[in-house]
Amino acid sequence: MNNRWRTVLLWALPISLGLFLLWQVIANGGPARVVNQPNLAPRNSAVARMTYGRFLDYVDAGRVTSVDIFDGGRSAVVEAVDPDIDNRVQRLRVDLPGLAPELVNKLKEEGISFDIHPPRSAPPVLGVLGNLLFPLLLIGSLVLLARRSSNMPGGPGQAMQFGKTKARFLMEAETGVKFDDVAGVEEAKEDLQEVVTFLKQPERFTAVGATIPRGVLLVGPPGTGKTLLAKAIAGEAGVPFFSLAGSEFVEMFVGVGASRVRDLFKRAKENAPCLIFIDEIDAVGRQRGAGIGGGNDEREQTLNQLLTEMDGFEGNNGVIIIAATNRADVLDSALMRPGRFDRQVSVDAPDIKGRLSILKVHSRNKTLAEDVSLEMIARRTPGFTGADLANLLNEAAILTARRRKTATGLAEIDDAVDRVIAGMEGTPLTDGRSKRLIAYHEVGHALVGTLVQHHDPVQKVTLIPRGQAQGLTWFSPDEEQMLVSRAQLRARIMGALGGRAAEAIVFGHAEVTTGAAGDIQQVAGMARQMVTRFGMSELGPMSLEAGNQEVFVGRDLMTRSDVSDSITNRIDGQVRLIVDKCYQDTLALLEQQRPCMDCLVELLIESESLDGDKFREVVSTFAAIPDKERFSPLLPASP
Repeated sequence: MNNRWRTVLLWALPISLGLFLLWQVIANGGPARVVNQPNLAPRNSAVARMTYGRFLDYVDAGRVTSVDIFDGGRSAVVEAVDPDIDNRVQRLRVDLPGLAPELVNKLKEEGISFDIHPPRSAPPVLGVLGNLLFPLLLIGSLVLLARRSSNMPGGPGQAMQFGKTKARFLMEAETGVKFDDVAGVEEAKEDLQEVVTFLKQPERFTAVGATIPRGVLLVGPPGTGKTLLAKAIAGEAGVPFFSLAGSEFVEMFVGVGASRVRDLFKRAKENAPCLIFIDEIDAVGRQRGAGIGGGNDEREQTLNQLLTEMDGFEGNNGVIIIAATNRADVLDSALMRPGRFDRQVSVDAPDIKGRLSILKVHSRNKTLAEDVSLEMIARRTPGFTGADLANLLNEAAILTARRRKTATGLAEIDDAVDRVIAGMEGTPLTDGRSKRLIAYHEVGHALVGTLVQHHDPVQKVTLIPRGQAQGLTWFSPDEEQMLVSRAQLRARIMGALGGRAAEAIVFGHAEVTTGAAGDIQQVAGMARQMVTRFGMSELGPMSLEAGNQEVFVGRDLMTRSDVSDSITNRIDGQVRLIVDKCYQDTLALLEQQRPCMDCLVELLIESESLDGDKFREVVSTFAAIPDKERFSPLLPASP
């Protein structure tokens, strides 16, 4: 029976019994005895009440004809002649102080007919049940409260279950995920395919002396498919699968986490060969003794038990642990050694081929228009993870349904990309001066990016606000840039400074706005990395990053830097030199192309958006666009 209906039934039975007994008691006058109540008047008629003093006056005056005494002398029904209403006989009710002998004698002296009605005893069983009504209700309520608390976490009934594992258990191939459902991580799939082979055909490896790996650690940024890969391994191998999060081990009570680890591995050994997947293992596997004030005893005990179970005195043959994290740098070194996690598989953001494969998987249930190219979407989304691409196609499908279309087109794809990257679309500005200033700012970015040799080509320029930005300029790289040259970094700095430079040329240096705050922050970061990390300055090929370390001085936490003050000053000077040179070159370029900039601004204000091809077509009528290396199609166009 469902727990919900069982609880309702347990509450309904004692409540129904109590209400039934209460009704019986009320209907019969009391739990111990039931008084034979008089039929005072015909139905729907009222009986007038009379005070005891007036009743005695009526007796003395000879107006009372009969008296019926009830309830042991506490009440009576009197028939009396009322002179105020033509001497009609009325039935009146009187509350008596008790069955006194004086009253009886007085009634006899006056010759008044009276009758005393004794109370009728209730059945013994009903009297006993009436007396037990409150105890029964009390006991039933206490029992129900005890059962309810036993089902709550930490309740009395759960005391023996508190140390049990919370892992979800799936039998063979119940995950519903295969390697074909995972795309964009081919290298990781190849490494993990051996784990599946180990589970399916262990004799191939044991024949040559190889042992099955104890654990596989999946490392990568969020959304790259680590959890999906673990499900695919279980689905391909067809073995039992335990899954839980690292935070499910740790509780506020010391010893619970270690107990859950022991119970998890006990169940796993009983179902061997099997897989255990621990998501976000950094929640329990952080470096011991790290941090201010030492480590957490409960977490460290849980980690110690996990280390023992993975590679301790007792073996766990046939049990493979797969863990996922995006913070491998904080994991304990004992957890990372061979014998525990023998393999570390990197699951990074996919390249263009991987993004295309992911888009093909997630577009299986989507209706795309004929002019939509998945390769074009893959090129426009560098840095997107599998989760980002799935969300992109879903947002495009939502826009398609909202616009009452039957197929997702390029317009929906473009809007979905903009929404995922920059946020919701806002209302365009109506103020003429502000709109013109933003137009010059965005055209400055796009024009510099188009005319500088090593900058990425313009994808779109728009005045439609998104998120916190009042206007946006999109650049789309033509190739997967694994390595970035000094010329490319310098071109990016100039492109970022194009907005501020355009404002200064058109409106004057005194009228520049705060709209370039994000651009300036980005420029400072790139220039400092050129000096301190990449060795692209006059200081030479030296790594000058400040190795900040937290140390205690007395009770205060201080930061110690390994870079001297003189080197810091020289770094600041080189950063300033790079930024100043790029800004002067950007000003000179835009001043030379002022007519082109003015023409582009008028077109942008009129249409509010310009795509890259239209933008380059206008620029080509004013200046020669440098030939840039175009990305050669490595993949066939998607259908």
